[in-house]
Amino acid sequence: MDIYIRRLKDTKIIIIGGGAAGFFAAINIAILKPKLQIEIVEKSTKLLSKVKISGGGRCNVTNFCLDNTILSASYPRGNKELRQLFSNFSVQDTMNWFQNQEVPLKIEDDGRVFPISNESQSIIDCFLRLCEKYNIKITTQCEVFAIEPGKNNFTLKTSLGIFNANHVICCIGGHAKLGSYQFIANLGHKIISPIPSLFTFNLTKHPINKELQGISVADAEVKVDGIKLVSRGPVLITHWGFSGPAVLKLSAFGAKELFDKNYNCAFSIKWLGGLSYSEIENLVFELQKTKHTALPYSNPLNGLPKRLWEFILTEAGIDNKKIWAEIPKKQLHQLIDLLYNHKFEMNGKTTFKEEFVTCGGVDLKEIDFKTMQSKLIPGLFFSGEVINADGVTGGFNFQNAWSTAFVCSRSIAEVC
Repeated sequence: MDIYIRRLKDTKIIIIGGGAAGFFAAINIAILKPKLQIEIVEKSTKLLSKVKISGGGRCNVTNFCLDNTILSASYPRGNKELRQLFSNFSVQDTMNWFQNQEVPLKIEDDGRVFPISNESQSIIDCFLRLCEKYNIKITTQCEVFAIEPGKNNFTLKTSLGIFNANHVICCIGGHAKLGSYQFIANLGHKIISPIPSLFTFNLTKHPINKELQGISVADAEVKVDGIKLVSRGPVLITHWGFSGPAVLKLSAFGAKELFDKNYNCAFSIKWLGGLSYSEIENLVFELQKTKHTALPYSNPLNGLPKRLWEFILTEAGIDNKKIWAEIPKKQLHQLIDLLYNHKFEMNGKTTFKEEFVTCGGVDLKEIDFKTMQSKLIPGLFFSGEVINADGVTGGFNFQNAWSTAFVCSRSIAEVC
């Protein structure tokens, strides 16, 4: 049955949430149907706050992965649903869109995509300019308390009074508290309880943080005890623990398991990436053989940072006053063990303040991913992190926002 009984004159669309998904949905509806009334309502005074701070203030727009199967594998939750969605609005579509709006982008070596300007303000200015061009109304300090569906329309109860709309797109983003989704739950939608994703591993009073903060390893492997997940990539030592893409990816894919462990568990780091124990053993003994008259500290293995190499040698009990030829096999094996399986204890986590990402939100089973429309409430749409889909670090969460928002806008434009 066609849920749209008639085409309405003076159709109004309200977008709840002034973030990336909300603006992108509003602008694309306006591009497709310039005469529609479109309003963005945002409960705070801040607009596009994640866009502003993403990528260290440069805005990591997307990730240059053109294979949708590989792209969707970067989403711990929602990967199957997003894979079909990306065929409707892909990474290439995203890049073309910004290019067409005179915001040229660049691809960095790790696949992350940024504005050539290296300024997130380029994205913000583009969105605000287009909102002005298409007369999209923006209302801040307007919190939505309830949505009441009617026949071909909705009544929104807000902190600024009653709003009416024919279609509503909910783009409120991810939130740490279940209560933030209550007005959606009141409509009958199931909300998956939100828990943190993309966070660092904290340590308690470990000398590695005091001595090596700021040191990074380009290719390491991280594994949490008791979880069948391994993550490989750059690791950063911070003053509170470990961060970097390998840790953040593991925190995303292991979000539920780490939450259940209350972020207190053992984990290990393989400092030489994917090398096996025997390969590391061969490297160490070859180093001893070829550098037998040299002091250990002067010969970091496989390009490891010198300070980290010295720290691991000290942990293995190797005396730098002795040349390689004088190091006993027992201590060499302790060194090999640390390089292959350096053990740490996680004691808590740190999330990224305004840039935090959650796992949880509107149950994906209750959304039609061909349109991003609610299966329960005709005329209600969802976009971005409000749904139970999240990606790893590197521009993937913004791609979710762009793709879901575009599909929302096209779906609404087709019936208006």
